[in-house]
Amino acid sequence: MAVSTSALGTYSWMRTSSSPMAFELFTRKPKLQSFDRVHRGLFWPTLKKPTVTRSGRKPKPSISMSLSDVNVLEKRRLQTQTITSIAPDVTTIRSLDWDRDRFDIEFGLQNGTTYNSFIINADKLTIIDASHEKFKGLYLSAIKEHIDPSAIEYIIANHTEPDHSGLIPDLLDLAPNATVVGSKTCIIFLQNLVLRPFKSLVVKGGSTLDLGRGHLLEFVMAPNLHWPDTMFTLDHGAGILFTCDAFGMHYCSELLYDEDLGAIEPHYRFYYDCLMRPNCRSVITALKRIAEKDFSIIATGHGPLLRYNVAELLNKYETWSKQALEKQLATVAVLYVSDYGFSDRLSQTLARGLTKTNTGVEMMDLNVVDIQDMIECVSRCAGVVIMAPPSSGPANKAITTIYAAVKPKQPVVIAESYGGDDEPVDTIVQRFVALGISLALPPLRIKEIPNEATYQQFEEAGTDLGQLLSQKKSIEAKKAECP
Repeated sequence: MAVSTSALGTYSWMRTSSSPMAFELFTRKPKLQSFDRVHRGLFWPTLKKPTVTRSGRKPKPSISMSLSDVNVLEKRRLQTQTITSIAPDVTTIRSLDWDRDRFDIEFGLQNGTTYNSFIINADKLTIIDASHEKFKGLYLSAIKEHIDPSAIEYIIANHTEPDHSGLIPDLLDLAPNATVVGSKTCIIFLQNLVLRPFKSLVVKGGSTLDLGRGHLLEFVMAPNLHWPDTMFTLDHGAGILFTCDAFGMHYCSELLYDEDLGAIEPHYRFYYDCLMRPNCRSVITALKRIAEKDFSIIATGHGPLLRYNVAELLNKYETWSKQALEKQLATVAVLYVSDYGFSDRLSQTLARGLTKTNTGVEMMDLNVVDIQDMIECVSRCAGVVIMAPPSSGPANKAITTIYAAVKPKQPVVIAESYGGDDEPVDTIVQRFVALGISLALPPLRIKEIPNEATYQQFEEAGTDLGQLLSQKKSIEAKKAECP
């Protein structure tokens, strides 16, 4: 037996097999925090009280943790960590990417990352989010060790970016009768990923799904955190809110929870700045939607799960987002095409450059955008960024509407998406020039697979556009002050 003590309580670990990687956490007395439900106008949930037995004693949790052997892929260590009973019937399989030093090139990592997947072993066996394709062997082995995959009835997809959905086709191979659950946009994206018919269930905000054994799932739409398909899943019985990318961080550790706040907080902030700040308005909307929900754990898609600092970390998202909105001198509409080339990644990078100049961003996906919403967005924004769409399809049709919506003095930036079938940027530029609209910057062209220099170019372009708009606003303000 091994005992360790932290500020959060005392841990006792006992080896449960001959493997040096298998342990059982059989006693734990964490110091749970008492949270004020009222903070800056939002009402955060208090932690659920522990279950009490008829004898009046709190039952001891029976949590077991196991680590797989380490696989090495391109000199980088990959490992899975399986932890059972994080709540009744709930298991997490965390894919530990120990040595990942960049996330899709656009920003560097100091402590690797994780991809978190969850099993709800209720009457209707359910998987929530999958994992990255690079973990295929490790992840599927972990799944098979704990459940019969053919018995899976539901696969919940909170977000379809490949690091969370890359193994959904493999899960469907093992469970061909499973139903994939997601937002409307999510299911459309997955159809392009799976490339074969599968059962699906489109849910909306407030929709519920009863898995049995008290596990009633409620779905909360959270678009643009950070893709338009994103939703949260609340397990009322377990008191867990599954949020995928939101409230996560790129931080790889064997610690399941947010126990060492000092260590993880810089990574939590960096992750917010890179992915969530460009969508700060959507962050505030999502926070309002979960404000009166009752949960004690936030099960994120990256990094540790949030349990001990839930209110504090939620409040940080709220504070940072409100500050970002208050500082905004202007707003830019960034129109991109999800699941096409590098459009989404490059647009996020450009948006990050904009936010560095306190310029607001409204991200809109041309694949699924409502045309009237797009026209209104373009009309109220000070500038417009257009990522080249494919030469045909809904995104291309949406572009034709933009030409009439852009105002003559509205700065416009055109960028290639490197999707293999881009509408030529010169064609788009010529249409704007013919309408008497000049470009704020030269078109952003991509001659090879985007690399670090490409992402830097896009971030700097966002910064340049933001500074241009800031100068314009300052001049307008000075003119308004003149008698």
